[in-house]
Amino acid sequence: MDVPGSSKKMIATQEEMAEAKVPIPYRDQCAHLLIPLNNCRVAEFYLPWKCENERHTYEKCEYELVMERMMQMQKIREEEKLKKKQTQGIPLIPKTADA
Repeated sequence: MDVPGSSKKMIATQEEMAEAKVPIPYRDQCAHLLIPLNNCRVAEFYLPWKCENERHTYEKCEYELVMERMMQMQKIREEEKLKKKQTQGIPLIPKTADA
């Protein structure tokens, strides 16, 4: 399944995420990495040093999504700035020399 505006695809299906009880705010393109991470956490009694590889993989995926959104927002701001600059045109009342 493609997500509009993102280069990453959804790998985990809605049924898999519901079965794994992934909270709705976490059901993004990295959910397929969160499912094994949560399973590891439960199996290892949430000991922070036990599931490091899964956690780092998931956090890297989330970081890449955030960076992608930031780049998209930067492009949008640059386009708006360019549009604003193009529509300004010549002022109706010219500035005087002493103003």
